[in-house]
Amino acid sequence: MSKHGRILVAMSGGIDSSVASIMLHEQGYEVIGLTMKTWDYASSGSSSKETGCCSLDSINDARSLAVEYGFPHYILDIRDEFGNFVIDNFVDEYLAGRTPNPCVLCNTHIKWEALMKRADKLDCEFIATGHYAQIRQENNRYVVSKGLDDNKDQSYVLWGVSQYNLSRTKLPLGGFKKTEIRQMAMDMGQVDLANKSESYEICFVPDNDYRSFLKHRVPDLESRVDGGDFVLTDGRKVGKHKGYPFYTIGQRKGLGIALGEPVFVTRIIPETNTVVLGKEEDLKSAQAFVRNHNLIKYDSINQPIEAVTKIRYKDSGTMSTIVQDGDLIKVNFDHSVSAIAPGQSAVFYEGNDLIGGGFLC
Repeated sequence: MSKHGRILVAMSGGIDSSVASIMLHEQGYEVIGLTMKTWDYASSGSSSKETGCCSLDSINDARSLAVEYGFPHYILDIRDEFGNFVIDNFVDEYLAGRTPNPCVLCNTHIKWEALMKRADKLDCEFIATGHYAQIRQENNRYVVSKGLDDNKDQSYVLWGVSQYNLSRTKLPLGGFKKTEIRQMAMDMGQVDLANKSESYEICFVPDNDYRSFLKHRVPDLESRVDGGDFVLTDGRKVGKHKGYPFYTIGQRKGLGIALGEPVFVTRIIPETNTVVLGKEEDLKSAQAFVRNHNLIKYDSINQPIEAVTKIRYKDSGTMSTIVQDGDLIKVNFDHSVSAIAPGQSAVFYEGNDLIGGGFLC
C-alpha cells in the first residue's frame, strides 16, 4: 500500500515530467505513467524527423524511465480527439482572422480531461504534470499561483482548468527552479535527461511555420485568399497581400510591402480579405474585452478587481481593473498596451495568484 495513494503522471519523455514522476515515486505515491500521443508529423505535412513530446524516442524514454523505477507505463492515443478539437480550432481561428492559443485548449479540454478519464479507470486519486505552477486550497477554492521560477512559470496556460480537475492535480515542480530540476536529474543519475534539449514550438507545427501548416490543412486556401488588399487606417489601399490568415496583429516583418516608414498589422478583416496597416501607436489600446472566461481564485467578479493582466504568454503584464460586463470581462488598463490580438489569452493575476482568464475578443 502506497503512503499517499495512486497517482497518474503525464510523462512526455522530457526532463520536467520525468523528474516529477521520480519525485512522486520517492515521496511514496503509487505512480502510474501515461504518455499521450497527440499527433504525428505525417498529419502536419512535415517531412522532418519526429522530435519533441510525441516522437517515438520520447515515448521510449518515458517507458524506459518507468521500467527503471518499477512503475507501470501506458501510451494513450488521443490523436483523433486532439486533431478534431485543438488542430481544427487552430485552423478555424486563423480563418476567422484571430490568433489561436492551442496550448490552453490542449491543457484544458484534451490533456486534463484525458488524464482524468484514464485516472478514474485506473483508480487513481490524483493526476500530476510537470508544469511549473502551484496549487493550494483557500476559501473552498483551488487556487493556481505562479511557479517559483519566473522564467519557467506556466500558470498562464492553466487558466481554463476546472476546479474539480485542480482538486485532483499535483504539480510537484512548482516550488523549484529549472536549474534545480536539472541538478536533481543529475543527482538521480539521469545525465542524458538532465542535458536533454527542449522545444518551445507548437507541437503540431514542428518547423514553427504555421503558414505552411495552414496550406497543408486547407489545400485551396491560397487560391481563396491570395490578392487581398493592404489598406491604411484611413482606408487607402496601398498594395496586395498573400491572404489574411497569413498575418498576425503586430506583425512588422515579412509584409512584402515598402511604404517608406515602418508599418504594422493593426487589424484583420476576414470578411473582405483585408489587412489593415498602421503606425506603432495605432496598435495601442487602453481597453480589452475577454470572452469564454474561467475563474480560478474567485467564483465570480461582483465588483471591479485590480489585477495584472497578461495578453500573451511572454508578456510581463500590465496593471488593470477587471469587471464583469455581461458574458464578457472588461479590462481597463492603467496605461495602453500594444498589439492586443483577438484569440490570444488574457490572464489575470492578483500578486502571484491566478484570478482566471479568457480569450481576447
